[in-house]
Amino acid sequence: MPDLNEKIEIESITSPGRVVRVNRAKYMAMRDALLPVLPAEAPGMTVSEAKVALLPNLPQDLFPDGEKAGWWLKAVQLDLEAKGVIERGGKGPVRLFRTGKSA
Repeated sequence: MPDLNEKIEIESITSPGRVVRVNRAKYMAMRDALLPVLPAEAPGMTVSEAKVALLPNLPQDLFPDGEKAGWWLKAVQLDLEAKGVIERGGKGPVRLFRTGKSA
């Protein structure tokens, strides 16, 4: 079982230079569920589509019935955008795709 007290520092594309500490196990589970469902090319998929696609891949012990998945999806999305691992494509609504850069 993952250590639920271990933290990881994440960034946000909307607040450059700001770092936040979050639960590592939940971050990694969400990242590992999100990246495989995102397309590798623009325009990508909407955040809502990504959430529907990744929910079945989330561990129930960390996200029972998808609880708090939306918040964690947004946190991981913004961090991966800040790191250049994913980008937004097209015009609104926000659509995401992988860049090919490693997480």
